[in-house]
Amino acid sequence: MIFITGFIQVLLVSANIYFISRTNWTGIALCGFGISYVWTVNVKKIAIGKTFEQIIYATGAAMGGLVGVAIAKFI
Repeated sequence: MIFITGFIQVLLVSANIYFISRTNWTGIALCGFGISYVWTVNVKKIAIGKTFEQIIYATGAAMGGLVGVAIAKFI
C-alpha cells in the first residue's frame, strides 16, 4: 500500500506539471486537489515508517513520475 500511495502522489505531480505547461485548467485543478489529498494520507504513513517502507514508498514515487507523464501526454 505504501508503494501505491507514493506512486499515486508523484503520478499526480508529474501529470500536473504537464498540465501546467499546457495551461490545461481542468487537469491542473484535479491534480492539485489529488496531490494535496494524497499527501495528507502519506504523511501519516511514511513519517513513522521504517527504512524498508521508505524505500518502497520512494520506488513507488519514481514509478508514479514516469507513468504520470505518460498518462498526461496521452490525455
